Amino acid sequence: MKEYIADNFQKSSKPHIHSFYQIIWFVKGKGNHFVDLNKYEVNPNTIFFINKNQVHYFDKSKNYEGVLLHFNESFLVQHENDVDIFLNYNIFNNQHHQPFCTISKPTSDLLNTLISQISNELNKENTFGHKELLRHFLKSFLIQIERQKRENEDASLVITNEKHILFLRFSELIELNYKKGFSVSEYAALLNISSKTLTELTNKIVFKTPSILIHERVILEVQRLLTHSSLNVNQIGFQLGFDDPSYFVKYFKKYTKKTPSDFRKLVS
Repeated sequence: MKEYIADNFQKSSKPHIHSFYQIIWFVKGKGNHFVDLNKYEVNPNTIFFINKNQVHYFDKSKNYEGVLLHFNESFLVQHENDVDIFLNYNIFNNQHHQPFCTISKPTSDLLNTLISQISNELNKENTFGHKELLRHFLKSFLIQIERQKRENEDASLVITNEKHILFLRFSELIELNYKKGFSVSEYAALLNISSKTLTELTNKIVFKTPSILIHERVILEVQRLLTHSSLNVNQIGFQLGFDDPSYFVKYFKKYTKKTPSDFRKLVS
């Protein structure tokens, strides 16, 4: 990490996105890390999981030591119809949860061993089973983080597996369709449940209605584009399915209390 920050300081300290998944393990150092415009405290042995297309950036400190892991979805998902639990359902599905966890000394020791194995294997590109071993080590790394994260979570937040999976399916459908303006009833139909059942589900798990979750995802994408892209306000609106620029401005202001232009000035 220290070398990465030194070589990429101008870019890494400004809001940016990646087309891949990123694990950021702060082994030493204290400060703040910013994910989707939220500030999170960094302490030793804090691990962040950054989803693809999620806006994040480092603070101005150059004194961090740690590890960065970058990988794309196709590396873990080997078949077109595979659903990899790590990418879709757990640590990277962090829109409604904190995008980090703090790891214990035993977990840190396990992760260090896996990092050493990954580093060694990266130098054996032309050997038998190279990608398979890397995939195995990476999945083991993600499993250890997921275990630690579950240990850290309040037991009162645990929900039944069936309802959890249904909620995550809804979240995934929002991710795939938020630009299409689908209604709650259309999402419920895709899940083969009623709108009432979907509302009861989301209220129980995240204490929000389905419509609020849909609007939040749209607003989040607007904020991301206003933060890191060079698109003008009208272009952003069109990209997200708003044909009427004035309605788009009113929509954004309704949920953020600011116009898109004011928000862009504020984050810049």
